[in-house]
Amino acid sequence: MKKQISILALAVFGTAVLMSISPLAVSTARLGGGTGELYTQAQIEKGKYLVGIMGCADCHAPKKMTAQGPIPDPDLGLSGHPAKIPMGKVVKTQDWVLFHPMNTIAVGPWGATFSANLTPHATGIGSWSEEQFIIAMTEGKSKGIRSARPLLPPMPWQNYVHAKKEDLIAIFAYLKSCKPVENVVPQPISPDKL
Repeated sequence: MKKQISILALAVFGTAVLMSISPLAVSTARLGGGTGELYTQAQIEKGKYLVGIMGCADCHAPKKMTAQGPIPDPDLGLSGHPAKIPMGKVVKTQDWVLFHPMNTIAVGPWGATFSANLTPHATGIGSWSEEQFIIAMTEGKSKGIRSARPLLPPMPWQNYVHAKKEDLIAIFAYLKSCKPVENVVPQPISPDKL
């Protein structure tokens, strides 16, 4: 019993020492819809930076119109194509790729695709694990499930095949820290159904 108490006291003391030495390194947040991952603030900040420079909001953020043109709507975050906004009439063509004015729908020879909800809501990536996210980003599988359909254009998952695991985890940590937005994104439409 004394040995167990000593080990516990040592663990508590060690944690206190680490926190006093480097608060940023051990400042953590438990995120996500019950997935239980623990991330540092440094990982979240790195993920925010990577999401910004990779242009994820170009397609995954619904837009609002301003005097300077469309910008990501901060209230909707990275929630993908808004389910309440219809696709509208599409001129079928095999020679072009077309984008919705919000840039959240793409139409091409593959059919129509809708950008996914990347927020930690249950309708987004709320229940995803790190492993699912890494599979989606590096293997191009919907919902990060290897037996699922492939991710469709214009998602450039091929660009991330050789991404460092720690970068992908940082991106996931940031996405899990964002405001959850309820939005059930429509399923892709095959070319014959357009």
